[in-house]
Amino acid sequence: MNNFRLLGVALACLGLAAVPHGAAAQGNSAHADGSVLPFPPVPSASIARPRLQDSVHQRRTQPQHLQPDAPNVLIILLDDVGFGQPSTFGGEIATPTLSRLAHEGISYNAFHTTAICSPTRAALLTGRNHQRVSSGTIAERAVDWDGYSGVIPKTSATVAEVLRNYGYQTAAIGKWHNTPADQTTAMGPFDRWPTGHGFDYFYGFLAGETSQWEPRLVENTNFVEPPHDDQYHLSEDLAQHGVDWLRRHRAFSPDKPFFLYWAPGAGHGPHQVAKAWSDKYKGKFDDGWDAYRERVFARQKQLGWIPADTQLTNRDPSMASWESIPEAQRPFQRRLMEVFAGFVEHADAQAGQMIDELEREGIRDNTIVIYIFGDNGASAEGQNGTISELLAQNGIPNTVEQQIAALDRLGGLDALGTAKTDSMYHAGWAWAGNTPFKYTKLVASHFGGTRNPMVISWPRRIKPDSTPRAQFHHVNDIAPTLYEVIGIRPPKVVDGFRQDPIDGVSLAYTFDDARTPTRKKVQYFDNNGSRAIYQDGWIAATFGPLVPWLPGAPGLADWDSAKDRWELYDLRRDFSEADDLAAREPKRLAAMQKIFDQQAIANKVYPVGAGIWLRLHPEDRIKSSYTHWDFDGSTRRLPEFSAPGLGRESNTVTIDATLGASASGVLYALGGAGGGLTLYMDKGQLVYEYNMMIIERYIARSAEPLPAGRHRIEVSTRLASAAPLAPAAIVLTVDGVEVAKTAVARTVPAAFSASETFDVGIDLGSPVSLDYFDRRPFGFDGRIDSVKIDIDPSP
Repeated sequence: MNNFRLLGVALACLGLAAVPHGAAAQGNSAHADGSVLPFPPVPSASIARPRLQDSVHQRRTQPQHLQPDAPNVLIILLDDVGFGQPSTFGGEIATPTLSRLAHEGISYNAFHTTAICSPTRAALLTGRNHQRVSSGTIAERAVDWDGYSGVIPKTSATVAEVLRNYGYQTAAIGKWHNTPADQTTAMGPFDRWPTGHGFDYFYGFLAGETSQWEPRLVENTNFVEPPHDDQYHLSEDLAQHGVDWLRRHRAFSPDKPFFLYWAPGAGHGPHQVAKAWSDKYKGKFDDGWDAYRERVFARQKQLGWIPADTQLTNRDPSMASWESIPEAQRPFQRRLMEVFAGFVEHADAQAGQMIDELEREGIRDNTIVIYIFGDNGASAEGQNGTISELLAQNGIPNTVEQQIAALDRLGGLDALGTAKTDSMYHAGWAWAGNTPFKYTKLVASHFGGTRNPMVISWPRRIKPDSTPRAQFHHVNDIAPTLYEVIGIRPPKVVDGFRQDPIDGVSLAYTFDDARTPTRKKVQYFDNNGSRAIYQDGWIAATFGPLVPWLPGAPGLADWDSAKDRWELYDLRRDFSEADDLAAREPKRLAAMQKIFDQQAIANKVYPVGAGIWLRLHPEDRIKSSYTHWDFDGSTRRLPEFSAPGLGRESNTVTIDATLGASASGVLYALGGAGGGLTLYMDKGQLVYEYNMMIIERYIARSAEPLPAGRHRIEVSTRLASAAPLAPAAIVLTVDGVEVAKTAVARTVPAAFSASETFDVGIDLGSPVSLDYFDRRPFGFDGRIDSVKIDIDPSP
């Protein structure tokens, strides 16, 4: 059996298909149509004979696979922002760039996402349904069912991979969130990083979120640090890198079109922006979210953004009204919204920097700009309003009074939006931000979680038209739209992998006619057990077990998907899903539930609720399989999901270090300002701090400074049990002698952060301890020879 047949057998065992060898060997003519990528190599036009003087030299001519004057593509994707937030379409957050593009192009008011970050991005980049490409939940919550592994298969090439094969220059700048969380270390593997998915260049962050002031950045496959500059902000940095990349493109490859995917972290938590931007909104939200919702609803109708007969849906009984918020808490809740609004306006302004650059370079006319205002609806994950957003992600009980008390220790309301807090607003603001719809991000059943405004501007091809496109479309439709307008047939084979079917439907037919009937016949939605099925103007939906705005996920353990109550809406007459017809149309509802089942089987959706598995079984979380590590003073940027679980498991850390007189600096740190732990020297004293998500801090400090010289330092952490939030005893010893201890009342059950890291000899990123906040990154001034960590497998 030859080597290729052996490969074919191996791929068949994996459920993959290889390209027939004969087809690949046929040269230029076999797959010049692009059905197989990469394109076959062009044979030499020269003739080689034994003697040089008898040989003929002629440079081969490279074929042009693109139509002449193929358009450039710029996709702008904001994060965690809702239908009722942009001023462009009736909201109260200024979005001049979105408005500028809307006036120059066309807008869509029935465009949909998946209700959550990673799945939306996977569907956007591949043109497939999110579970078909194994992205049924976010990367950090991936589990080992096929639809939820977090590994985009090579059988679903991204649009960047396809366009690069056709000669496009490609770049991704900003948030990625589609690499498995345990594959983001400096050792890779890198095939699932952006540069492994078709992007020539990447600058941004791999995780679902990061500090806007001290982000955990990657350039291609190398970790980089932002400048320690009070003027720095991530959104501005991403805009500048976008502009710089466009300028490099103009200088070095102006004859090639480009594909630029620009996705800032805003407005995902943490909500962080300079005070001047937040102060622009002082007093604008003083009357609360219920009043905001009424104002925006009226403005949406006035603008013609929503149909005149649209009904404003009611607030869920489990969500707080503004009137129910105690007067003492209202300044806190107002300021959280002001910070968010400034954050989003600032991000929109940065997007404008790239539009300006297109104008300066004279290429705006033939650049398709697709501005998607949100990868899902506005997020209720801040629940009752928070200064440390991962409190909710970890299910850690807390009160607003605790939040405000901790905030007062940080400097009061002015600390919101700074590097000292990881704030997110009250869920009520998210609900209002999704006006006129019910619910929020994480709810895939209703449009509050899945409907986002979109604008497309392409001056050379699309005539400006203010009439909203109301055709029902989905984020998986973007890739096939690009293929159609560029003149590319989706390939059948890429890099030897036979490709999965494209689920999206091109929306190019809507460019010239706002009222043409939709060509999207069926689309399912699913996230965390919340699910829906659209067909021909109707949608059937069920809310599922997870209520994003309620702490503690009540009732999750008792949920049975077979007992979920489904609702039914006629979207042809009910834009906001206000009139449930399930009781009046039981046969239609039953038929649509069967269609959901068919779609679920075809797209690897089952088991329904796989995305909540780790909430119910935290012991299955993504973590390193190691129980022993050997580090030294050079260890940097080990992501928390691959790092030792120092904050949630019993462990022993042993450090061999040489201290100078009055030694200072971090020995090791895990996490950041929003939560983490750190061991450091402070003028000779040994200090340990467990930062329990800002609201609680536990500190052990040696009574006397350690003398200069070589020492063995040991930190023993012993949890009382394996239960989530178990208390822990921390003991510090130096050369076998106990020097300090503390009792941690409760420990973090999952993770301190999404993107902060474990670092030796320094605290990179946002600082764990306020004690050295003004001295960050607080590098150790001695020598660290080794850091050995052992995890105790028993509680």
